[in-house]
Amino acid sequence: MKAVKLFKSGSEQTTSLEFVNLEAPKNVGKGEIKVKVYASSLNYHDLGVMTGNMPSENGRIPLADCSGIVEKIGTEVTEFKIGDHVISTFFPNWLDGTPNFSDFSCVPGDGIDGFAQEVVIKPATAFTLAPKKYSHLQASTLTTAGLTAWRALIAEGHLKANETVLIQGTGGVSIFALQIAKALGCKVIATSSSHEKLERLKQLGADQVIHYKEVTDWSSKVLELTDGKGVDHVVEVGGANTFEQSCKACKVGGHIALIGVLTGIHASIQTLYILMKQLRINGILVGSRKQQQDFVAAIQEYDFYPVIDKVFAFNDLRNAVQYQITGQHFGKICIEY
Repeated sequence: MKAVKLFKSGSEQTTSLEFVNLEAPKNVGKGEIKVKVYASSLNYHDLGVMTGNMPSENGRIPLADCSGIVEKIGTEVTEFKIGDHVISTFFPNWLDGTPNFSDFSCVPGDGIDGFAQEVVIKPATAFTLAPKKYSHLQASTLTTAGLTAWRALIAEGHLKANETVLIQGTGGVSIFALQIAKALGCKVIATSSSHEKLERLKQLGADQVIHYKEVTDWSSKVLELTDGKGVDHVVEVGGANTFEQSCKACKVGGHIALIGVLTGIHASIQTLYILMKQLRINGILVGSRKQQQDFVAAIQEYDFYPVIDKVFAFNDLRNAVQYQITGQHFGKICIEY
């Protein structure tokens, strides 16, 4: 079968993507399932691994997301049957409850081999059922980006109707957060550095938009748009250079889901904002298997579908990565096998 591996070379350990032919796995053990991979999607974490910015083992098979069909079932597997449409989990060892890890050692495509291969055999608990109404491409966007937004707003944020959510940019997590918030009857304020993307955000339901390069003090604009109160929730994907403004943009008792590090990992912030506004801040690393199951169940009631910017063939993975690096995409970049 065809697969992709990451190889490091040279004194600077430059990472390259190499297509290889592997023997397809055959033996399905107790508690395992064999899955034919049909689609994957790219995430910021995948990009970090594939460009060498997040070191992983030499020869690692990348990609954390997978949508596929169950082909074989091992003994003691009762949750799935042959022919089921399934999606992978980002943390296959985190089934439920509070997290008990602080690294990516069990994450497909990083600590363990991922889904840039045509067939996989893994524990059944490393998958959940996919939403019945989603295609493979659509379902492949849920494992990382979709679940992150769900945990940020629902599992941790306890989002309620008529609350106000601030999202940053037009990546997969932000757009999922917009769609989830609108599905629950909430108001959304969105930021971007592109007028074209801001228009598309409005078409998806954003109530107000802010061009953050033209309005550099965008937190003051958020306060203006909320009559000085601030927002209930911020989906914080920027990191170091946006966190303080997110604190300013929050209402007293507001919630910040700290997800991304797009602008860096080190920041000097005035903790007084956090203290005086009594903010609740959650660090979010995707979610558990149970949270993914809850998200999939909720999707059946939601009237939205993932926003897919562009689809690349599996053998064109290198170009997909280069496209992701440009930052031109709006929503998700998908890989079709």
